Amino acid sequence: MGMFSRMTDIVQANLNAMLDKAEDPEKVIRLIIQEMEETLVEIRFEAAKYIAQQKQFRRQQDKFQLEVESWMKKAELAMSKGKENLARSALQEKQKYAEQAKAIGEQLLQVDELLNDLQEDTARLQTKLSEARNKQKSLVTRKQSATVRLKAKTVEHSNKIENAMARFEQYEQRIDSLEAQVEAYDLTSKNELDDTSLNAQFNELTANDDIDKELAELKQKYAA
Repeated sequence: MGMFSRMTDIVQANLNAMLDKAEDPEKVIRLIIQEMEETLVEIRFEAAKYIAQQKQFRRQQDKFQLEVESWMKKAELAMSKGKENLARSALQEKQKYAEQAKAIGEQLLQVDELLNDLQEDTARLQTKLSEARNKQKSLVTRKQSATVRLKAKTVEHSNKIENAMARFEQYEQRIDSLEAQVEAYDLTSKNELDDTSLNAQFNELTANDDIDKELAELKQKYAA
C-alpha cells in the first residue's frame, strides 16, 4: 500500500469522526488540508532518502562495472601471454564484481519503483490538496455571503424597520398637508387680488365719467 493510500485512509477516518460529531465543515476541510500538507512533507522526506540511496547504488554499480571491465582486460592480457590459469583467476574476479553489480542493479530497480510510486502519490495528493484549498475558499466565500445575506434579511424583517417606515409615511403626510395649506393661501390671495383689480378698473371708469361731466359743465359756463 502506497503512502498516499495510507494517508487517504487516515483522512477518511478523521473525516468520518468529525462528521459524526457534526463538526463545522470549514473546520473539517481545514484539518484535511493540514493532514495533506503534513503527508506531503513526509513523502518528500522519504523521496529524499530514496534519491540518496539511488545515487549511492549508481555509484557502486559504476564502480563494480569498472572492476568488471578491468578484470576482463586482465584476463585477455593473461591469455595473450599464454597464462591460462592467470586468465581464469581474472575471470573469476570479473564474475564476482559482475554478480555484485547485478545485485546492486536489482536494488536500484526497487528504489526506482519506489520513487515512481512516491511521485505518483505526490501528484495525486497535490491534486487533492489543490481541490481541497479551492473548496475551502468556496466554503469561506459562501459562508461570508450567507452571513451577510442573513443579516440583511434579519434587518429587512425587523419591526424597527417597519415602525420607522410607518413614522416616515406619517411625517410625509404632514408635509403634504402643510404644502396643501400653503397652496390654498396662494390661491385665495390670487383670487382676492383679481377681484380688487377688477373693481379698481370699474371705479376708474366711473371717476373718469364724473371728471368729463364736470369738465363739460365748465366749458358751457364760460363759453356763454
